[in-house]
Amino acid sequence: MRYFETRFMDEADEFIAQLDSKTAKKIFYNIDLAEQTNDPKLFKKLQFDIWEFRTKFAGLQIRLLAFWDKSDNKETLVIATHGFIKKVDKVPANEIERAVRLRDKYFERKQKK
Repeated sequence: MRYFETRFMDEADEFIAQLDSKTAKKIFYNIDLAEQTNDPKLFKKLQFDIWEFRTKFAGLQIRLLAFWDKSDNKETLVIATHGFIKKVDKVPANEIERAVRLRDKYFERKQKK
């Protein structure tokens, strides 16, 4: 059973496209697992309704930030905004702010449709 479906914004796609294929596969594998298991090691709430997909691979801490879109009653979506390689313990505030900006842009566009 899937708890949600993940969609990727352009910035998230571009980030993943820059990674080597093994790393990208691991990210998609973890996201797939997160959609089915609800495991906080894979998908965890940060703040301001921003969540993170967590992947540890080849010594790297890879993060994709995301938010929920429950505006459609048929499906629950998680929208991945962008990704980065984490170098410090805490997720940098500017990355969270970037995710919040992308989330706001997403909902603005969605309202116009």
